[in-house]
Amino acid sequence: MQVIVLADGHVGTRAALDAAWPGWLEPGARVIGADGGARHAGPLGLTIDRWVGDGDSLGDAGVAELEAAGVPIDRARPDKDESDTELAVLAALAMGATTLTVLGALGGPRVDHALANVGLLAMPDLQHLTVRLLAADARVRLLRAPGADGAPAALDLGGGVGDLVSLLPIGADAEGVTTDGLAYALRDEPLLEGRTRGLSNVRERPDATIVLRRGQLLVVETPATL
Repeated sequence: MQVIVLADGHVGTRAALDAAWPGWLEPGARVIGADGGARHAGPLGLTIDRWVGDGDSLGDAGVAELEAAGVPIDRARPDKDESDTELAVLAALAMGATTLTVLGALGGPRVDHALANVGLLAMPDLQHLTVRLLAADARVRLLRAPGADGAPAALDLGGGVGDLVSLLPIGADAEGVTTDGLAYALRDEPLLEGRTRGLSNVRERPDATIVLRRGQLLVVETPATL
């Protein structure tokens, strides 16, 4: 089951999302609004199934409007330990999400929020889910290896020919990186943390893939249209 979390950053239009990432919205997807991110629902043609947050962005009137429409409300204290987006991710897990798409996690006026949202990809509870941060100008995923069985991890890099694909190691060097379908091929090679070798690769085929033997790679894709 896909659960979509609406965070309060930049998303882009529905038309732009559909053009950049065809098939991003699955049939029957559930939607959670994370505080002010609930405002994205209408323009994107989505219906909110649950709202979480402290209300400092959406405001009392906005929360009351959702409540009057029958949307379940989980209001948190302002002095909480989690961000509104993290609370929404936890709510998605409680719903039984197998695919998690976070819109509005990137961009906006708060760089610290964007970095914190990228950090959420490393939550242990998300390791066995399909998770992506999505906007019209970016798709961000985390590849972790080895898996529970000790085997290398693989990721489908399918998308538009000409899109940029950046592979950024975090936490340690990424070992045994092999790519297929990208312009600058890697063959069981390392990508070193703090270095930029994996930046701005280019997808040459719509069915590109990556395999990682050990470590963590942020996979950041940018549509060629940008």
